[in-house]
Amino acid sequence: MKILLIGANGQLGSDLAEVLKAHDLIPATHQELDVVRFEKVQEEFRKCQPEVVINTAAFHRVDVCETEVMSAFEVNAYGVRNLALAAREVEAVLVHFSTDYVFDGKSSQPYTESDLPNPINAYGVSKLAGEKLLEYLWQKCFIIRTCGLYGHAGSSGKGGNFVEMMLRKALHEEPIRVVEDQRLTPTSTRELARKVKELIQTKHYGLYHITSNGECSWYEFAREIFGSQGIKANLTPTTSREFRAVARRPAYSVLENARLKQLGMDDLKDWREALHEYLKNRTRTVS
Repeated sequence: MKILLIGANGQLGSDLAEVLKAHDLIPATHQELDVVRFEKVQEEFRKCQPEVVINTAAFHRVDVCETEVMSAFEVNAYGVRNLALAAREVEAVLVHFSTDYVFDGKSSQPYTESDLPNPINAYGVSKLAGEKLLEYLWQKCFIIRTCGLYGHAGSSGKGGNFVEMMLRKALHEEPIRVVEDQRLTPTSTRELARKVKELIQTKHYGLYHITSNGECSWYEFAREIFGSQGIKANLTPTTSREFRAVARRPAYSVLENARLKQLGMDDLKDWREALHEYLKNRTRTVS
């Protein structure tokens, strides 16, 4: 299978490149293929003639999106429109990633694909706009909402991932405050990449929630990181109000892999098991 991978050097892209290496993989960094430039996107698709295009490009700095709204919409909505049109022209399946932040967090149970989105920050609005443009323009697509990603490549736009940031702060003996009133499902990019590999072998197009299983608060996530490594960190819980982030976050953004369950494909690990696997491999890599 000929696969064009956009954002191949990013946190998720790196794991996708690894699990898909047996295919005819065409890696493209964000610098090499800017999704906002339609002519360049169209030219690349015509040249490569991919069977599948996987898009990991996103403007995902949530707080920055509140002031740089146009930049967020350029990448997260208009860029997706460009990819959809170019994919439609060459009959390529398009895989696109969205977010748990399309929901308002007022639920008390995991959101399924049939629940109505209601984003409460500019990032979530821009990602939802991208979803809708793709659904409208090209039906041969997989739209994948995920949550709390962390991976070995880190996230360049965020200066690392949450796990690495926690470990770094503990190493420097910094006081660490983490919100306990926002619940999510931390998700390993390796786990997500494995499931994407399986999904693109099918023709079950449409919207999917794909995360690890289970749920926790950000504070519980941090506590598990330190506990599993035997680290005594200066960790204290705080609230969203006290943290004073620029953008509002949903208090509850746990996703249920409902469609995967219907297809008998929801075998993703519990978030703790996936985290321990990540930390084990990280230690092995470092040593």
